[in-house]
Amino acid sequence: MLAVGIVFAVAIGVALGLLGGGGSILTVPILRYVLGLPAHAAIAGSLFVVAVTSAVALVGHARAGRVRWRTGVLFGAAGMLGAYAAGRVAHWIPAPLLLLAFAAMMVATAAAMLRARPAPPRRTRAELPTLEVLVEGLVVGGVTGLVGAGGGFLVVPALVVLGGLPMPVAVGTSLLVIAMKSSAGLAGYLASTPIPWPPVLLVTAAALVGSTMGLRLAARVDELRLRRGFGWFVLAMAAVVLWQELPPLLRAL
Repeated sequence: MLAVGIVFAVAIGVALGLLGGGGSILTVPILRYVLGLPAHAAIAGSLFVVAVTSAVALVGHARAGRVRWRTGVLFGAAGMLGAYAAGRVAHWIPAPLLLLAFAAMMVATAAAMLRARPAPPRRTRAELPTLEVLVEGLVVGGVTGLVGAGGGFLVVPALVVLGGLPMPVAVGTSLLVIAMKSSAGLAGYLASTPIPWPPVLLVTAAALVGSTMGLRLAARVDELRLRRGFGWFVLAMAAVVLWQELPPLLRAL
């Protein structure tokens, strides 16, 4: 099972490097069901994996000029506040409910990826309006802190739709936001949740290898096909989470 977890962790990094999101939502199922970590520890460990992998992938995008720093810092700062608060609250929420909420986010992510169409040309704004950035950041940060998802699948569309940013720039900027929010969510969890570091560090190392591969493939892979294929994979992982967590919760009612 360890080898399977490493392979999936590489896929996480590839997705983050290519899409600026999506891969992070697979980290919790890998840590929880493949490596056998407790639910809260899996979510906290996921936040660590995502924070480190996003920060490393961000460097390559920044060197290529694909990061809007003001927008990213504002979005990330608001997201950190939401993620930290949600991370503190998450300790009091039963693990099955957290994982079911996580599965719901996976389904929403898969649906968004499977519906993806090439966006029509839009007027590009250098930076997004401050109020819109702060509101979106708080909402996405809350999701990050509760369920351990980096939120790139929400950040990237917001940057493209609200600001008309080119897709490559939205991907690069989202990595800055994800790294900031995931770090804050992790801080919230560390107050009450111990992390088993050996498996988490192993997954992080594999994801870093994948992020390097993703950066190299970014200019060569058809984005629409990649999103659809990854969407089906995320949907399958959501089915696994529901299969594992829903029956015990129904029996407890």
